[in-house]
Amino acid sequence: MSLTLPSRRRALQALSLTLGAPLLARADSWPSKPLRWVVAYPAGGGSDFLARQLAPQLGKQLGQTIVIDNRPGAGGAIGTDAAAKSPADGYTLLSGDNGAMVFNSAMYKKLAYSPSDFAPVGFMARFPLILCVNPGSGFASAKQWLDEVRKQPGKFSYASPGIGSPHHLAMELIKQRSQSFIVHVPYRGTAYAIQDVIGGIVPMAILDTAAGLPQIRAGKIRALAVLSKKRLATLPDVPTFEELGLKDVEVAAWQGLFVPKGTPEAIVNRLSSEMQKALAVPELRARLEDFGLEVAPGDAASLGRFLQAETAQWHALIKERKLSAE
Repeated sequence: MSLTLPSRRRALQALSLTLGAPLLARADSWPSKPLRWVVAYPAGGGSDFLARQLAPQLGKQLGQTIVIDNRPGAGGAIGTDAAAKSPADGYTLLSGDNGAMVFNSAMYKKLAYSPSDFAPVGFMARFPLILCVNPGSGFASAKQWLDEVRKQPGKFSYASPGIGSPHHLAMELIKQRSQSFIVHVPYRGTAYAIQDVIGGIVPMAILDTAAGLPQIRAGKIRALAVLSKKRLATLPDVPTFEELGLKDVEVAAWQGLFVPKGTPEAIVNRLSSEMQKALAVPELRARLEDFGLEVAPGDAASLGRFLQAETAQWHALIKERKLSAE
């Protein structure tokens, strides 16, 4: 005998609840074991510092240990791909940044993962960027620097931590806005780039605050301008690019928290809430800010909207300037 319409509906509802029960059970019991936090960059860098400072507090709130798993290489693509292929069960976290979540999908013709393989958890923090020069480079001010690079296209070179890094794309934006040409010298990491700027091998670099501030304070490099909306509290005498007449030159190396797509919504929501709570702890926030970070916790929805805006802006620039990491 066939089921009546109401009976069929009840049967379908019961089946749906039965299929969803294991997922709900996992979310309710989560976390029941240690979590893994993938950082797609080497230990000791800014991304690693943020994760290692935040993980103990977040783990304390969740009642579980969070283990940092550094997977560097290919501009963050190796570690990000490893995270993308992990189970969507709430036990794998990823530090996602401009490179992995925005630039790579436009810079590489073939990419093993897609940013759509992840669900955003929340925005964590940003590293402001600074135009820095060797003190002996002859550049005494940002205005002089701008005049010189405009007048002599191709004469000067700049260092970056690598092709497709926020530092690289930031200088490409400056070059576009200023109608100048400066030769890119990519390095395998920030430490090597700074070393050659200090040594005078390359006259300038775009550096983030975490890497640049200690060297600026030590007098080993000179800060000329910041790529922020307003001057930084840590560098009150250094002008913004807008003060120099270049509009919309605002770039930061940002950090967001992500999980593999398909992670139960209840877990994502709890992670987002606990992450924001952890970043509000005064002692933790003070350590991060002292390192040069701008702490700016946000929820999953706001990170998702931010990611869409970043993708539209930077993919257009990458296409216009014919940039590639191949």
